[in-house]
Amino acid sequence: MISSILLPAFVILSISTLLGRATSAIAASAAAPAPSTTVATTPSSSGGGGLNLTSILEKGDHYTTFLRLLRDTRVGEQIESQLNNSYNGLTVFAPTDAAFAGLKQGTLNRLATQEQVALVLYHVLPRFYTLSSFETTSNPVNTQASGHGGVYTINVTSTDSGDRVNISTGVNKTPVRDHLYLTFPLALYSVDEVLLPYQLFGPKAPAPTPGKRPGKSSPLEAKGPAAEADSAPDSAGSSTVVRLEWVLAAAVLVIGNLILW
Repeated sequence: MISSILLPAFVILSISTLLGRATSAIAASAAAPAPSTTVATTPSSSGGGGLNLTSILEKGDHYTTFLRLLRDTRVGEQIESQLNNSYNGLTVFAPTDAAFAGLKQGTLNRLATQEQVALVLYHVLPRFYTLSSFETTSNPVNTQASGHGGVYTINVTSTDSGDRVNISTGVNKTPVRDHLYLTFPLALYSVDEVLLPYQLFGPKAPAPTPGKRPGKSSPLEAKGPAAEADSAPDSAGSSTVVRLEWVLAAAVLVIGNLILW
């Protein structure tokens, strides 16, 4: 009797407790502030005082072709974004207009779009280098260009005086003396030659000779009809042996019949 009275009371108490907790949770949720819809943005290279590579080159007045390549390939935007979000900085070698004029006619036009991108990125190193810091740098030095063979590299050697370095690509070389800008995160140097990556401008492998079959021919192909001629006597010899066995068997059979007769 007592348990039949206590059981409904316990159920009612449990339901009341659960309703109380649910009411508290709803009240707390309503009181909490709504999540912010503001999206964090990275600094823009076109405003807010960001470092602008093209503006620096435009002041130099001798880098029109390099500026055009930076814009056409969109590498300029990539560099400026890296400069404003970089911990290692960048080093850029800017060829003068005279340097591009020294190339063979049609050199740039013969390059595909992706090759032009690689050419521009070949003039960018993924670290901030002063002329003196090149003295302790190990060769080869990675650039930001890459292709099927991996990262494109250059070799840098310093002079004894330490006021100049020489860059070698495996195709050409040029000295580096003057800087256009030298404050972290950007080291910008003027160069008198366009740096030509070996992967794009090095000697090409000779084409295979027309009409020559690649690979080695099999021994049978190498011998040709002669191989078949050499194998013919063996076949003839085998046939002769078989015929002799049949003749001997027939002879034995005949002799046996004669004896029995």
